[in-house]
Amino acid sequence: MKPHIIALDVDGTIVDYDDMMTDRVRSAIQAAEAAGHHVVIATGRSVGGALEVANRLGQRDGYLIASNGSVIVRITPEAESGWEVHHVETFDPGPMLTRMREHLPMALFMVEDAELMRWASGEFPVGELASNEQLNLVSFDELMDKEATRIVMRELNGSNEEFLDAVERIGLHGVTYSVGWSNWLDIAPEGVSKASGVEYVCQRLGVARSETVCAGDGMNDMEMMQWVAHGIAMGQAKDALKERATVITGTVTEDGLATALEEYFGLDS
Repeated sequence: MKPHIIALDVDGTIVDYDDMMTDRVRSAIQAAEAAGHHVVIATGRSVGGALEVANRLGQRDGYLIASNGSVIVRITPEAESGWEVHHVETFDPGPMLTRMREHLPMALFMVEDAELMRWASGEFPVGELASNEQLNLVSFDELMDKEATRIVMRELNGSNEEFLDAVERIGLHGVTYSVGWSNWLDIAPEGVSKASGVEYVCQRLGVARSETVCAGDGMNDMEMMQWVAHGIAMGQAKDALKERATVITGTVTEDGLATALEEYFGLDS
């Protein structure tokens, strides 16, 4: 089998919702790398949170897709910090922030800027943002002046149905967006997604689209699931994502990722 790119979502795929990674999942990912494939973390997490998972996997070289495709870094021992930024996409967050606040005035907002600094209008619930990255609290007006790689909106009040209705009313045009499991909205520059990140890495590594695999469980994995040659949907994923997948595996608590990788690549369990 030719070397493949294996793009892996983090939360709900590599780790469970308590950020736990099982030995079986870790072993399957490492076995795929040992077989010559390129394992690429592809996550909505910021770079720091994504690097933390890469460190737990023992990765010392390769690409990493963060912030839903807005930021791509290369893990390399040649860099003083162990990694270096390769590509960053940004946009003006002002118009979108204004519209979001009009419809959900009590929501929390976070903007990640071009220097990968994170700025927020208030403290997010514990565990929802990677704890190893600084979160700078500023006024909402100060968020408007940033150059953004992504916007996160988190509504702590109301039902998920009410949140979805509000998102619909906002009118998200000129950006790429995805709605999370909770009342969470992630916004990236137009045309930017995990899929665009995988395509970028393919070009850099000279890997054909026909040799691409991904695994994920969230709606921010939709474009990636459609783009790759072989898409793996986790068992707990919503039906809309499962419909786009090549295969549906077990849930994250059932080590579904390990099962799918072992079966597709013929790895020892």
